[in-house]
This record gives sequence, structure tokens and C-alpha cells, in this order.
Amino acid sequence: MVRVSANTVLPARREDVRLRTADGLSLVGELSLPADREPRATLVLLHPLPTHGGMMDSHLYRKAAWRLPALADLAVLRFNTRGTASEAGRSEGAFDDGVGERLDVAAALEFVATRGLPDVWLVGWSFGTDLALMHGCLPEVRGAVLISPPLRWSTPEQLGVWAASQKPVVCLVPEFDDYLKPDEAERRFGVVPAAEVVAFPGARHLMVGHSEKVLDAIVDAVAPEVRTPLARDWDGPCEKRQVVIVEA
Repeated sequence: MVRVSANTVLPARREDVRLRTADGLSLVGELSLPADREPRATLVLLHPLPTHGGMMDSHLYRKAAWRLPALADLAVLRFNTRGTASEAGRSEGAFDDGVGERLDVAAALEFVATRGLPDVWLVGWSFGTDLALMHGCLPEVRGAVLISPPLRWSTPEQLGVWAASQKPVVCLVPEFDDYLKPDEAERRFGVVPAAEVVAFPGARHLMVGHSEKVLDAIVDAVAPEVRTPLARDWDGPCEKRQVVIVEA
């Protein structure tokens, strides 16, 4: 029995993938599936702002990919948006202030559809929440989990699209967020009847020290039949990995 720590990698079927956008770019990604069964749901992870260090290897997302296939039977697709670099490599293109990234989101959704993966949810973090709100309210998307949403690029009109869709939107909002605190989030997301704001006491924007609770909240949203809190110990094969963070 080992304690699941920040560098613990639990068993999964992992595959390095390339996503192809409609404007011809190749995006670096990784698909992680449960090791010995079909997934019950699918997470498409949209990472924080790449001009400030966000990438597919940002700490919450590598932990999600390393743990959730084994602990919650979830498929996890993480990828670098255009121009973003991580240990996995650099995606082609250049950062486009959330505009050209519409095609990146579309490429990710096309990929999971081609693979026949079930019950697709977008999970955005910081800048990634704006990508989800701006570009992700599509028929193939079941709902969205938004971690530390700043509501910086997305517009009231785009919130209105989510409101009209009645798709679930779960907002995980740190008490001491730099951009949008829980009370203001309640007000701003009040226009989306299906939105739920979950406050994270003591947390800041990057959710450092709150990873386990964030992963539990994601699972509660997308697979409520899975018991949480998720296991903090693992009795089986696993490995330890140290990620080399690549500067953008």
C-alpha cells in the first residue's frame, strides 16, 4: 500500500496523440484510459494561460491524467493549445488570445468523437474556462467544470448560450482567487440557471494544496455514481514520475 502523492502515476492505457486543427496545425496531446475497462465518462482538459506558464502538464491536469483513469474509470484527454510547450512537446502555431483556440477545442472534441469515447465533459482551468465558455457549448458536450474561472475573455452573450442549453456548469472558485471570488462568481454565473458555484475555502487561483479536493469535485460532477473522496492510498502497481517543466 502506497500513499498517492503528487508524483504517483497509477495504471492506465496511455497514448501520445496528435490533434489536427481545421487550419492545419498539429497539437501535442495525451489520452489516458482505464487500464482494464471502458471509461464511464470523458474529460477534455483545457489548460491555463500559456503566456503565464499554463500547459497540459500544469499540476492539476497531470494529476488528473495520472489518477482518474484508475480511481474513477474516466478517460482523460489533455493537450497543448496552439503555440504551447510542455514536457510532451510544443504544439504548432501561436497563442491567439482565445480566438484561434476555438479550432483547438474543436479538434479535441473531434478526436474523442472519432475514438467513440462516452459522456464528454470539458474541464477548464483559468484561461481554459474561458475557452470552454466561448467555444464549448456544443451538442457533443455534456457539461463543463470550470476551475478558477476569471471570466476574462468570455462574454455575457456566451454565458447566455450556456444558460439556454441547460447544460450543467460546475464552477470551482477559490476563496482568495485573484480574479473572481465566490460571491462575485455567484452573481456573474447567476444568469446560468444550471450553474453551481462551489467555494474552496483557503484556496488561491492555482489551487496549490487543494488538488485532491479539486479532483473529487470533478468526479462528483461528471460521475456522481463514483464514491468520493477518492482513495488516497493505492494497493497495486504504480510508478513515480518527475515532470520536466518546459518554458513557453
